[in-house]
Amino acid sequence: MGCFSGCFSGFDGGNKEERQEQDRLASAEARAKAAEAAQKRQEQFEQSAAGRAARAQVQAAAKQSANSNKGEPVLKWQLG
Repeated sequence: MGCFSGCFSGFDGGNKEERQEQDRLASAEARAKAAEAAQKRQEQFEQSAAGRAARAQVQAAAKQSANSNKGEPVLKWQLG
C-alpha cells in the first residue's frame, strides 16, 4: 500500500488535460450556438419591416453617394 500516492500521480495530470479539452469543446460549442443565434436574429431582422427599411435606406444612401460624387469634394457641409 506504499504505492497509493505514486500510483495515481499520472492520473491527475490526465484528468486535468481532459478537463481542459472538455472546456475547450464546450467553448467551441457555445461559440457555434451563439453564432447560429446571431444569424437567426439577423435573418429575422432582415425580414422585419425595420430590417427592410434599413436595407432600403442603405441602398438609397449608396445610390445617392454614387450619383452625387461627380467631381465634387467627398465631404460637403450642409448648414441648416
